[in-house]
This record gives sequence, structure tokens and C-alpha cells, in this order.
Amino acid sequence: MAKGYIQGMLGKNERIVLVTRQHWFVLFSAILGEILFALAVIVAVSVAALYFHPAVFGFALVLVPVISALRDIMIWNNHEYLVTNRRVIQISGIFNKNVVDSSLEKVNDVKMSQSFFGRIFDYGDVEILTASEIGVNLFKRIGDPVKFKTAMLNAKEQMGFAESGGHVRLLDDIPAQIAELDELRKKGIVTETEFQAKKKELLAKM
Repeated sequence: MAKGYIQGMLGKNERIVLVTRQHWFVLFSAILGEILFALAVIVAVSVAALYFHPAVFGFALVLVPVISALRDIMIWNNHEYLVTNRRVIQISGIFNKNVVDSSLEKVNDVKMSQSFFGRIFDYGDVEILTASEIGVNLFKRIGDPVKFKTAMLNAKEQMGFAESGGHVRLLDDIPAQIAELDELRKKGIVTETEFQAKKKELLAKM
């Protein structure tokens, strides 16, 4: 995916923590039939060409599974899962983009499941339970699900404060934190109620 498109979605002071996709098994299972079909066409046309010279034009049929496979590869490559220091974002679509994101503040629980083969080949499902309208967001068969879950939980824990050398951000930075929250409120990522509650909590620390 174009880096400029991703960067254009990020808010002020928002940064990407992790980017991943579905495991390559998903892509392989999508194009396996097309690969077998292309090989069958090549064999059949090669045999037919020994007896019927015009049969060589049958090789054009190979373009059908090849084009279909390229389409599947582009779909897989453009289906990404991002963890930022504020949100979890799911982006899909080659030309028409579909973006679904969940604020880390609204994430209530994260569940991960891996099958026996998932543990061997490092893929699994990550289910995010949120307090937003989405409710449940399920990411199926993503690569390195443990790293994805850990990155998300760490970002959630650090949201609203930062640490440097094991010490909490200085109180002088509280106005900056409130300004960042206000930007989130303006973008609709944080509700007015959440903004006021967090603002009150930060001001109480001064």
C-alpha cells in the first residue's frame, strides 16, 4: 500500500507501531486453484499442439488464471492491519479503500486463538472487543498474532502518557496531552464525554 495514503490517515503526533497482513497461507490457498488450472492448460495445449498446430493459440487461456492470481495477490497485499499509538486500523481494497478503525481507549479485551498448525507456521485469529459501535472486530489468520496483540496492548497501556527512562512524562507536558486529546476529539476518534473525563483526570495531576 502506498505510504502516502497511510500517512494521510494519521492524526497529529500519531505514529505507526506495527503493520501486518494475513498469513501467506491465505494468499497461497487463494491462488492454488489458479496455479493448477494454468498448469493443466499448458499441458493440454502442449499435447494438442503436437497434432494441431493452431492449438498453440490455446496458450492464451493461461492469461485467465494468471490475471486472476495477480488480482488475488493485489487484494492480499492491500489488506493490511495497523497498530498505531492511538488506534487499530484495518485497510482493504485495491482502488476503493475500506477503512475500519478502533480507538485503543475503547478496546476492552483482546483474544487470540491459534491452532496447532497456526503455532507451527505462526498465524492465528485476533478478536478485539470494543465499547464502540463495531463491538467485535475479528482479524482472521494474520501473521505473527502474538506480536500484533502485544503491540496493541503496549500501545493501549502507554496511551495518555509516555515514559522516558522509567519515569512518567513531566507535568509540564499535561497541556500538550490535553491538546492531543482535543485533536482526537475534533477528528471524532474520542467522544466529547471521553475528552472531558480524560481532561479532568489530567488536570487533577497538576
